[in-house]
Amino acid sequence: MSKPRIVVLGAGYAGMMTTKRLTQKLSPEEAEIVLINKHNYHYQTTWLHEVAAGTINHNQARIMISDVINPNRVRLIYDSVVKVEKEDNRVVLENGEITYDYLVIALGFVTNTFGIKGMEENAFFIQDIDSCQLIRDHIEYQFVKYKNSEEKNDSDLTILVGGAGFTGIEFVGELAEKVPQLCKKYDIDRSKARIINVEAAPSILPMFEKDLVEYAKTSLEHRGVEFRLDAKIQECTEDAFIVGDDREEIKAGTIVWTGGVTGNPILAKSGFELTRGKVTVNGDLRAPEEENIFILGDCAWVMNEKEGRPYPPTAQAAMQHADTCASNIKALLRHEALQNFEFHDKGTVASLGITDGVGNVLSGTKLSGKPAAAMKKVVDNRYLFLLGGPKLFLKKGKVRPF
Repeated sequence: MSKPRIVVLGAGYAGMMTTKRLTQKLSPEEAEIVLINKHNYHYQTTWLHEVAAGTINHNQARIMISDVINPNRVRLIYDSVVKVEKEDNRVVLENGEITYDYLVIALGFVTNTFGIKGMEENAFFIQDIDSCQLIRDHIEYQFVKYKNSEEKNDSDLTILVGGAGFTGIEFVGELAEKVPQLCKKYDIDRSKARIINVEAAPSILPMFEKDLVEYAKTSLEHRGVEFRLDAKIQECTEDAFIVGDDREEIKAGTIVWTGGVTGNPILAKSGFELTRGKVTVNGDLRAPEEENIFILGDCAWVMNEKEGRPYPPTAQAAMQHADTCASNIKALLRHEALQNFEFHDKGTVASLGITDGVGNVLSGTKLSGKPAAAMKKVVDNRYLFLLGGPKLFLKKGKVRPF
């Protein structure tokens, strides 16, 4: 009799940790585990803004899957998912197909432009390693072009960032570090290069309390970031945002959209019922009316029953999804009771550059400045340790001096 096959789709935070936990909870005789991912590497999604700004090398944010997942224990398939055929327990890939007994869908996010005209065609997205390398290279190219042009166009040095949520603010924080370095490198007056953050809401960082928001905004402004709040983007052209009812044009050489994400489009192709691009899963993280399909991370709305709304789709939530999912698959294999997901909020920390940040941790302790920046590094390093132990932490961990 063949072993049950568990197929995990996606090697993001949820997919990697689920695979890791399954290898710890199940013996090799109990199940075959298969991990399918487009690339042969996993990347730190929460570090992508640093790659895009050029403050870290892309290789620091990238981890080879086979370095932390034993290929003798887990079958690794590097291919793109086309569709899940639920009726046949089959996953269609670009270069083949595979059947499953249990399926974990953790395919991550895609950028959501909310239908803003021209955004898809004209803006860069902080979406994966490749897209962030493009942003980094494009920003530096604009400085090179400006330096070598006889007729200087100052707007070439303007970087427009749409969206003032977590990613947008962390990105402009890194730009506030990088832009002065580029100005010095190419002998350009710092006042010529602008960083402009445009947000439709009246404030930034909606997940934080007012005093931390004010700290973050003031800190970034002191380092040259300009904010345009209450400014709805009507359109994105090749070299500008068109903003507000009066259709003001803000020109730039680099335009980056960070204003929203949604679940992977494979969900819709596969016939799952969606709410704003994601599947609202049951308490045990299974898809509605599916006994053997779990959906995790950015693909899932996991409801907070006490508050009547979904938990925020964060990296820490995705890692906790993985623990519950692996435990529930073990329970299904052993005919035991399943558990419902419980989110344990360890707090939230946003970086504002290398030595600055804001955070709310340990049941309400507020942090700002260097303590928040240090805590952010602790959070990042903790994930590396959980995933790959001391070896991965020493190889990829953040130990930047202040």
